[in-house]
Amino acid sequence: MESSPLELGKFSLGVGDRFAHQAKAQLEACRKAASLGVTVIPVWNKSNREHNVIRSEPASVRVAAEQAVRALGWKHPYHVDADHINLDSVNRFLDSSDFFTVDVAAAIGRESGRVESFAAKHPELLGPLRVSGIGEPLRITRRDLLEIAAKYLYAAEEAGRIYRHIAEHRDGRPFITEVSMDETDTPQTPAELLIILAALADERIPLQTLAPKFTGRFNKGVDYVGDVGQFEREFSDDLAVIAHAKQQYRLPENLKLSVHSGSDKFSIYGPIRRALGKSGGGVHVKTAGTTWLEELIGLAEAGGEGLRLAKEIYREAYFHLDALSEPYAAVIDIHADCLPLPLEVECWPSEQYVAALRHDPSNPSFNRDLRQLLHVGYKIAATMGARYLKMLEECEEPIARNVTYNLFERHLCPLFLADAGGVQ
Repeated sequence: MESSPLELGKFSLGVGDRFAHQAKAQLEACRKAASLGVTVIPVWNKSNREHNVIRSEPASVRVAAEQAVRALGWKHPYHVDADHINLDSVNRFLDSSDFFTVDVAAAIGRESGRVESFAAKHPELLGPLRVSGIGEPLRITRRDLLEIAAKYLYAAEEAGRIYRHIAEHRDGRPFITEVSMDETDTPQTPAELLIILAALADERIPLQTLAPKFTGRFNKGVDYVGDVGQFEREFSDDLAVIAHAKQQYRLPENLKLSVHSGSDKFSIYGPIRRALGKSGGGVHVKTAGTTWLEELIGLAEAGGEGLRLAKEIYREAYFHLDALSEPYAAVIDIHADCLPLPLEVECWPSEQYVAALRHDPSNPSFNRDLRQLLHVGYKIAATMGARYLKMLEECEEPIARNVTYNLFERHLCPLFLADAGGVQ
């Protein structure tokens, strides 16, 4: 095991940057939060799939982050996340990343040969178990324990294999480990989460964040779909389980929940903030493709060639709806009959394009279907290559303004700065 892992700060924000041009604007949002007394650690994340689509290399994320840090004089930690990696994809990230999101959702349900021995090792999980912060005791029978272990133990073992592979090939260079189990069909119960944490502790992973599956839909680019009250109860219960497991299994003291938001889950930011305030816990929130959509908004606001390019991207995305949607079927919900025709969009002034795309449900022109389509439509921009990147540079001012405003005002403030300092 790695002797001295990096320590992730209490509050951190995973910021995606598809085309590696907005790191400075993203960091500016964190700098503004820090100036108000709340340090939120930026974690630049980009998945193997996104690198393959953009035809970029992981090192480009590190370069962009370091340039932004130098430009703004950022004195706090920052990290670069190898997002949703597994044994097949991790090697290309080993040199440039210092944060690894180990995705083992695909391993859930696979058979482990250690279920019986795991159950025998953990009698403390049986019977009525009181967890501070949860009203009713967790009632886990031996049958429950065996069934839950049968579902999750192999995934925990796979996380251990990936962690040890990273540690071996990092040659002593410290890193942060997150385990992700969110991209699955059913949410984990508090009992399941506790058993998962026991299994991860057995693997001797210095786990700093865990991304479980929550109730409701976390569609790309739009707000949470589900019972917000139920989410708040689940999130609070999960925080309690995390606190219990840290003591029971000697997991890292800074272990916290990770919420893979898919961007812009505004309705659950208040519940997250309240739960953190009560528990004193931390959180890592990934904002996914928010920045890419703010790039499009900035291009449209710029007018002229920027607006024409934004309209072209919509047109191509519209005609490639099925191909763009297929890889994201579980996390988008696009109603094709609610999408405006490209010929209609072609006639829109800048203000109408921006109003349709910007995530402001109070605006009658906002179109959540258009927004979701453009969220997955970054592949269209990727095919444009240098032409798209050149336009990002020409329209830097409106793009940067929108990126910073969106992250600070609509994410960091409601999560960490509301109510006169939020959860400081």
